[in-house]
Amino acid sequence: MGIDLPLLWAIIIGFGLMMYVIMDGFDLGIGILFPFVSTREDRDTMVNTVAPVWDGNETWLAFGGAALLAVFPLAYSVILSALYLPLIFMLAGLIWRGVAFEFRFKADEAHRPFWDKAFAWGSYIATVSQGVALGAFINGFEVRERAYAGGLFDWLTPFSLFAGVGLLVAYALLGTTWLVMKTEGALQQRMRKLGQPITIALLVAIAIVSLWTPYAHAEVAGRWFSLPNLLFFAPVPVLVLLATWALLKTLGGDSHAAPFVLALLLLFLGYTGLAISLWPNIIPPTVSIWDAAAPPQSMGFTLVGALFIIPFILAYTAWSYYVFRGKVRAGEGYH
Repeated sequence: MGIDLPLLWAIIIGFGLMMYVIMDGFDLGIGILFPFVSTREDRDTMVNTVAPVWDGNETWLAFGGAALLAVFPLAYSVILSALYLPLIFMLAGLIWRGVAFEFRFKADEAHRPFWDKAFAWGSYIATVSQGVALGAFINGFEVRERAYAGGLFDWLTPFSLFAGVGLLVAYALLGTTWLVMKTEGALQQRMRKLGQPITIALLVAIAIVSLWTPYAHAEVAGRWFSLPNLLFFAPVPVLVLLATWALLKTLGGDSHAAPFVLALLLLFLGYTGLAISLWPNIIPPTVSIWDAAAPPQSMGFTLVGALFIIPFILAYTAWSYYVFRGKVRAGEGYH
């Protein structure tokens, strides 16, 4: 039996996107939290917790986009055509945020507030745009004759807007728990207190999406409540509740790393629910990974390159996080 290349590539791309959510999520969360922290010293400390690693965090986004183009060209053309505007907004937010990240350290006192606002707004715009794109992806796309047949603003729906707000809350939670792990003193305690209502807000958002999705999409409801998918999906709500309870408990205690790990677990559970909802379609609601796949020769050739480069990305990422693994204290940042 030969290798199922579309399935293997779907797993690789799914892994890459999950790595991006994990690693750039708390990075964006730092900017989302900026309006809730007013002192320059605390803001500098927040930014310094990600200064050594933030450039590499977006590697996975670039990898996922390049892989989608190479191995699922139909999905690439349809998804980018359907989500042209939110993806442009996302890229603009990431660029604006990146510029502000560097300039705020070099600006004088008169201009630093401007770059602080730019850093926050870039984070908000990029995050909401990602969430809107995700919501539109769940809603599905109209495809005729292997091309996108919908309108320019079909992505703009109540569900996609709510998904944008939900992702904002999720990244804010990653940001607070990251800062609990990487800081100490008054800033850490502030993040512990802020993390508790954000955790509750994320649980509510997850519950609303979990009810809204099968209600609005009969095909998703069919996947959720049919065997064997029901057996895989049934533990997820219980695990979400347990993870939320444990997260609230650790935020109220003295644990440092546990809140961040539990926040990652919550996002991973949401990611698995999304996978169950859409599988095996890469262009919801009808185009599967096999229908959208490139020729086997192209997928095999690209796989050789991916299997060569992914270990280097993982090794570089692991090394950078290991080197800068300690606490960041006020006035002792890496930048």
